[in-house]
Amino acid sequence: MEASLERLTTSEAAVVAGVSVPQIHRIIDERILPESLYSTDQMRTILLDACVLISFYFETAESLTAAARLRAIRNALVHSPSWDAWKDCSFEEHFVSVHFQDIWRGVDERLHGLWRAREAVVQDAEILGGTPIFKGTRVPVYDIAALVDTGTPTERILKSYPSLKEWQVELASIYARAVPPKGRPKRNSSETRTTKSTTKKRLRSSSNRG
Repeated sequence: MEASLERLTTSEAAVVAGVSVPQIHRIIDERILPESLYSTDQMRTILLDACVLISFYFETAESLTAAARLRAIRNALVHSPSWDAWKDCSFEEHFVSVHFQDIWRGVDERLHGLWRAREAVVQDAEILGGTPIFKGTRVPVYDIAALVDTGTPTERILKSYPSLKEWQVELASIYARAVPPKGRPKRNSSETRTTKSTTKKRLRSSSNRG
């Protein structure tokens, strides 16, 4: 499929554009980009091309006014009819030179990271109830992402999960951000113990006062 025709979820677009999910929703809610670059039917989706513009809009916020960024976006859409054209897109905007090469390169790199993460993960109803796992293993991706996000060294993770490779550990957080787990986050055991202990103390105190 042509890269520029690919549609991404808001979470995937946030990963590729290098921004937060709320920033993606802001782009849509405030109609910063042309409506042709996103869809709000049933669920919000973003065209891949839009990720370059979203990244540009937020990365240049400190150096360009909102009006200047919007003008640059309109000009860029005229100069860049295809995905590869973004790499060489540049023009003069009110005595300011606008170059999309570095923006495009960053987006393209994150896009390939997303593609690799997608390819590395499978879901099988017969394995752990369909929990996303790394291909060829029974290791849940979200468990590894949680370890990475809390700063656990890669060496320690690999020692605990010998079936994993270093590149799989690197992709875990990308997948988890692009495809966030559904439902409420699990409460860890330490939180559970603390809650139970506090509740028991309150009950004892109420009983003594009675």
